[in-house]
Parts: sequence; C-alpha cells; structure tokens
Amino acid sequence: MSVADNLARVRERVAKACASAGRPESSVTLVAVSKLKPAALIREAYAAGQRDFGENYAQELRDKAEELKDLDGLRWHAIGSLQTNKVKYVARVAHAFHALERLDVAAELSKRRAGAAPLPCYVELNLGGEDTKHGLTPDALGGFLSQVRELPNLQVVGLMALPPPTDDVARMREGFARLRELAAAHALAALSMGTTHDFEQAILEGATAVRVGTAIFGERA
Repeated sequence: MSVADNLARVRERVAKACASAGRPESSVTLVAVSKLKPAALIREAYAAGQRDFGENYAQELRDKAEELKDLDGLRWHAIGSLQTNKVKYVARVAHAFHALERLDVAAELSKRRAGAAPLPCYVELNLGGEDTKHGLTPDALGGFLSQVRELPNLQVVGLMALPPPTDDVARMREGFARLRELAAAHALAALSMGTTHDFEQAILEGATAVRVGTAIFGERA
C-alpha cells in the first residue's frame, strides 16, 4: 500500500469514529507521525492532502523543516520530550508542542518564541505512573499550569498522555476518559491522545488530535 492509500484508510477510520461519537470530522486533527521516516514519504503524504506532521526529535525536526520548507502550509508538531539545549529548534518551526512537562523547558520556549505567534502547548501527563514514560503526575498538574500560564509567548491549550498499553477496549477508553476529565477540570479544551493502536477509542473519548505513524508510513526500522 502507498502512503496515499494508507492515509485514505486512516482518514476513513477517523471519519467513522467521529460519526460514532456524534462529532464533525473537522473536530479532530490527524497528526501524521513521520519520525525516522525520509522526507520523500512526507512529500507523498503532503501530495495526498496531509498538512500536520509529528516529529519526536528536535534536530530531526530542524533538518526536515529546512528540507521541506518549499511545502506551503505544512504544520510541524513537536511530540517528543525536549531538553533545554534543543528548545531553539522547536521554538523556531513548531506549530504546536505536545510534550510540555518541565518548567525550565517552558521558560526557554517562552524566551525563544518571542516575536512570533504564541506556541500552543499540551501538558504531558503520566497517568499510569510508568517509569518508562515522561509526564507529570495528575496531582502536579494544577501547580504546573499556574506557573506556565504566567509565561508569555506560550498558550497551554490542552493535555497529552499515552495511557498504559492494553488491548482491552474498556481499559483504553478508561485512560482516555480520565485525561478528558482532567482537562475539563482545568478548563482545557484540547486533548492530544491516541496512536495507531487506539486512535478510534481516543476519538470516542474526545481526542482533538491523534498521532498516527505506523498506519500511514509503515513500521519503523
């Protein structure tokens, strides 16, 4: 299957999930996760109408943004954890940052984003307390938001999480529902949740952005 064919199938699945949830398809942004994939495949997806792309690594984002700067309207989403010495790459080109979890990174993003439009940010939560994942505990969210909201040039729009992996649909939805409830409790409207494995369940629980890589670009080496 070509990238265009894969993308069409994913869009169809997004549309069906939105219909099941009683939501317009336009309420969900499909972020095509292109990390470790060549720029040529991004061009294929772009030619098929895709505009939002997600990159995990700041330097890879920097390099691809330069290589693909001729593609008008392409929107980069930085979706991986970030160190302060790599902030400049994200601040320069990102349309949104999906993994905000540290105040020093927030402060550096705020400084580096000066003179440009505020950077939409999703605060990353670690809902399952997993050692292998980044993110704040839910208990730490309120204090973190209070401090980040004081910074200029950033706009906290929502929450992001990768709930503990499971094949149990009920448990999938439980994790996504918890993130939705936390967002509502803190007056946040956007939810970045759901991947190739579970994006339809995420949409049913209110996802506004889903990050899909394998189903579009195939397995990574």
